Amino acid sequence: MARRKKQFPCGHKGYGQQCHRCAQQEAVRAQEQAERHDWQASFERDPIDLRALPKHVVRKTRDIIQALAEQQDYRQFGGKRLRHDRTVVSIPVTRSYRLLCRYEGGILVPEAAMSHEDYNVAKPGG
Repeated sequence: MARRKKQFPCGHKGYGQQCHRCAQQEAVRAQEQAERHDWQASFERDPIDLRALPKHVVRKTRDIIQALAEQQDYRQFGGKRLRHDRTVVSIPVTRSYRLLCRYEGGILVPEAAMSHEDYNVAKPGG
């Protein structure tokens, strides 16, 4: 005798007790939601607010901040001191984004990450 497919409440047809297509889609959706939640929770550990930046810029900025915390020199990232205030250091993250840091007690402390357009408006004496 031939097996007959049954129709599940979701509208799909199959042989099993449940719709495997919908179960797989739900598992993918749950995984994406967990990744999104982890990404949002990762911002709580950042010393500055990076939420407004694109994902690739956030990752690179975090790498630079981590390296600065390990006492690496800002010049290896292409960073420069500003002319009007020598305690402020500008580090290019990408072509379009900059990380501003300030020397406080001999330690380089990140202050803000911003787009190059915002940076050009925000920096005094520029």
